[in-house]
Amino acid sequence: MSDSIQNIPDTLPLLRDRIDSIDSQIQALINERARCAQKVAEVKLLEQGEEGVVFYRPEREAQVLRRVMERNEGPLGNEEMAKIFRQIMSSCLALERPMRIAFLGPEGTFTQQAALKHFGASIISSPMAAIDEVFREVESGAAHYGVVPVENSTEGVVNHTLDSFRDTHLKICGEVEERIHHHLLVSPNIDPADVTHIYSHQQSLAQCRAWLDRYWPHAERIAVSSNAEAARLASEAGMSGKAIAAIAGEIACELYGLVKVSANIEDRPDNTTRFLVVGKQDVAPSGCDKTSLLISAKNEPGALYHLLAAFDRNGVDMTRLETRPSLVSRWDYVFYIDFVGHHQDKACQSVIEELKARASEVRVLGSYPVAVL
Repeated sequence: MSDSIQNIPDTLPLLRDRIDSIDSQIQALINERARCAQKVAEVKLLEQGEEGVVFYRPEREAQVLRRVMERNEGPLGNEEMAKIFRQIMSSCLALERPMRIAFLGPEGTFTQQAALKHFGASIISSPMAAIDEVFREVESGAAHYGVVPVENSTEGVVNHTLDSFRDTHLKICGEVEERIHHHLLVSPNIDPADVTHIYSHQQSLAQCRAWLDRYWPHAERIAVSSNAEAARLASEAGMSGKAIAAIAGEIACELYGLVKVSANIEDRPDNTTRFLVVGKQDVAPSGCDKTSLLISAKNEPGALYHLLAAFDRNGVDMTRLETRPSLVSRWDYVFYIDFVGHHQDKACQSVIEELKARASEVRVLGSYPVAVL
């Protein structure tokens, strides 16, 4: 606690006056930061030109947020403090150029929640009906970046996202890890005891299977395209007095005006989904990075062994390996590999060169900062 606070008598009027004074200082500093951000935009436009200017720098934002957490002394937690700065940065960046972010929709999905967590609330949200549409929206220039799910800690990889990288030149520019909390939701005018059907995405139903078996064994479970769609259906049904429930997250609950019957009903409390941010730019090293590769292996004995040995020889930590059909020829496969480090790092360059000597194709999908929040 600062000396200025310690020296104030513990009376509510004086403490409130002190808070008002601090708020004024904070507000003035935020506006000063915003004016500085506007100057940054002017300098970038002069140096890079309208066509080549890049306002959003993922590595720079990751470095800023890491420093915020490193220097934080409380009582606010590191993540809470970083979230505050995340929104300040989002608002300042919107002064330079508002960003349009495509995500797997509709509105109210966990993917939108991840997009807001990564970019802040000062963005133009653009929900897409399918993962490949997110990729197309960014490729066409209609959106600056896209956010798509890639894996869940309990249900595994999202194959559609991996497959989308085969036919795109987009880069992975960032990642988001989002703790997934599912809630059982109903319309405010519905008695939960009357519910006979529960709607949700098939993965969410799977992630809550044990809880549903225990507490709602007689309710029919209906899989729909997304949790947000389930929430929308529950809201519409409630208007006509039909008693259906939805399993969805906080943002869908608020968006569709539902109430929680039960909160955090996921079977595993550590249930987490990882999302990728895709865009057109290469990302410079941030000091704590991850790289993703797509590899087509030659059809020869020991092919996978030789690919993996390159990581061991160079002391590079491989964090994920996925296999998908290549769609080029029958029983031909491609590998998706994540490893710690940036592709510009010396050890990582050695790995990639060794892989190129052994594989028919090695493509760097992107090097990007490890998720901060």
